Amino acid sequence: MTQTTPEELHFQPDDRAMAIRDQLRDAIVEHRLVPGTKLSEAEVGKLFDVSRTVVRAALQSLSFEGLVRAERNRGAFVASPSPEEANQLFEARRQIEAGIARIAAERARHADFIRFDACLEAETRLLQERGPASRRAAIRASGEFHILLAEVAGNAIMQRFMEELIARSSLVIALYGRTGASSCGHNEHGDIVAALRDRDPDRASRLVLVHIDHIEADLDLRGTNGLPLADALNLRAST
Repeated sequence: MTQTTPEELHFQPDDRAMAIRDQLRDAIVEHRLVPGTKLSEAEVGKLFDVSRTVVRAALQSLSFEGLVRAERNRGAFVASPSPEEANQLFEARRQIEAGIARIAAERARHADFIRFDACLEAETRLLQERGPASRRAAIRASGEFHILLAEVAGNAIMQRFMEELIARSSLVIALYGRTGASSCGHNEHGDIVAALRDRDPDRASRLVLVHIDHIEADLDLRGTNGLPLADALNLRAST
């Protein structure tokens, strides 16, 4: 991946903040910056040769995405959902999505299968790409498949629950997933769609549960040591 040098970041403040955001985001998603890493405004500013105001804007943007958390009087840190929270998220998904799959198998129509097929085609394209941007896109596409499943089930309340669960579990996958999105997961989505086409609610529900088990099994929730900030960003402070 081509790294942006401090010299290339001497644009307008918004451009510099977004460029810093992108580099930090890539380092987080590629696990070069591990959950819990402190992101010092002073250190980031020195590495990129920018003001703390610019750094603050970059960190605020990442906090909106959920990748960074800000703590009063302590600073900013790479988000670190606990193992307990991760386990609870996937248990909640099992409870809700098993029922959603059963309903979707009964209600899915031709137009819905066109949308499912489009999701699967997008995932196929992303599996052929590499890099943090494609990994983020693959995680997002996977989440969109599950939200579409809830939409097809036709229960607006369950869909809103799923949108929150997918947003939170996508963050967990980005931070802790070993592979992020795999051909195995993509194939499982295809199997779920096949069960919907066959109007087989039992099979669809069972496949969704197996799929969620595989997603959770791909997580590595053990504490690990990340790289120093400068090394994670492939930058050294200006002297």
